[in-house]
Amino acid sequence: MPQTPHIERHFRASDTIRDIIIGMSDGLTVPFALAAGLSSANAATVVVVTAGLAEIAAGSVSMGLGGYLAARNDEDYYASERRREERETIDMPQAEKQEVKAVFLSYGLTDEHSRQIADALATRPQAWVDFMMRFELGLDKPQPRRALISAVTIAGSYIVGGFIPLSPYILLSEIQTAQIASVVATLMALLIFGGIKGRLTGTYPLRSALQTMLVGGIAAFVAFAIAKLVS
Repeated sequence: MPQTPHIERHFRASDTIRDIIIGMSDGLTVPFALAAGLSSANAATVVVVTAGLAEIAAGSVSMGLGGYLAARNDEDYYASERRREERETIDMPQAEKQEVKAVFLSYGLTDEHSRQIADALATRPQAWVDFMMRFELGLDKPQPRRALISAVTIAGSYIVGGFIPLSPYILLSEIQTAQIASVVATLMALLIFGGIKGRLTGTYPLRSALQTMLVGGIAAFVAFAIAKLVS
């Protein structure tokens, strides 16, 4: 009797989603706080919009650069540790085999089975190093062009997020009405963004939506309070 093939579907874009979360979260909260703080201080609409656009530009560049440097640091660290592991498999192969055995022993395999696997793995130098990187050091190989992708993703997400709380000040002439609309737009964006994030990551969308709105709302309120206090 033919069997339906088992197909596993796993989410594989966690780094990208993390970058989007970082960019969108900051993009929603920081420009919101700046615009709300200025509007509460009776600043003119043109001042709020100009300051908001300047903040979005500067924030996206800063966040993108931070994401790029962080990803580059991960790549450099991975390359450095891989070179070290390659040297160790050549200079001290027995010690490295013992480390392989220790990994499999921790999973409940017998000493004999662990030794056989370690000996077999030692005949494939690249696979041996790959194994040590993943299971001894817990390091995954960075994606190609990860630094550039991270920078663009974070910066782009920051810009998208930043225009959501700022857009009411661009579209509405009455500043107090724009401030209320900005609050509603920011909270709704956090709610929708949280639901999408939950669906993509496999968690409960409603819980993720409410959690994101609550955490983001608190962060936005704290940032607004600081901006209001300073202004």
